[in-house]
Amino acid sequence: MKTTIINLLPWREERRKKRQQEFILLLLLAAGLGAAIWFVWSSAVDGQIAHQGQRNQIIEGQIRELNQQIAEIDELEKTRNDLVERMKVIQELQGNRPSVVYVFDQLVRTLPEGVFYTEVTRQGSQFTLKGTADSHSHVSRLMRNLDASDWFKNATLVHIAAEREGERGNFVLRVSQSTPKAEEDAK
Repeated sequence: MKTTIINLLPWREERRKKRQQEFILLLLLAAGLGAAIWFVWSSAVDGQIAHQGQRNQIIEGQIRELNQQIAEIDELEKTRNDLVERMKVIQELQGNRPSVVYVFDQLVRTLPEGVFYTEVTRQGSQFTLKGTADSHSHVSRLMRNLDASDWFKNATLVHIAAEREGERGNFVLRVSQSTPKAEEDAK
């Protein structure tokens, strides 16, 4: 019998090389597939980020427009409030116009002889009357006349002084304006 020897080494070596080549091929294929998946995912995320950035820009533009409109509305409200205040002042002045004439008329009518006004000032409904008088009794008569008037109330003497005996004295009175009954009925 003849023996034949078969050498299996080269066959196993070829098989190992073939498997190694297949493994490397599969490894490269998996790496390529991973890179493709990563590229697709990265592109999708970048696209979503870009889309959200555009939406944010649109929203920021609308916010700027709304802030401008709010500023315009605030300015219009301020202008409106200023106009309303001016209208109130004008209406108040128009309403008080006739009463000023009556007040000055009453100031003259209540003034006794020997008394002169040097200054009349008004703050709200309070009048401050400064003047000179021949005597203290003339000032008291002025105060009684003012209290008896329909247009004034609460006459109060703030200051009275004469520099020398027998000379005219200076005085300061405060009196409040009252609304006469006839004018209250007219309102």
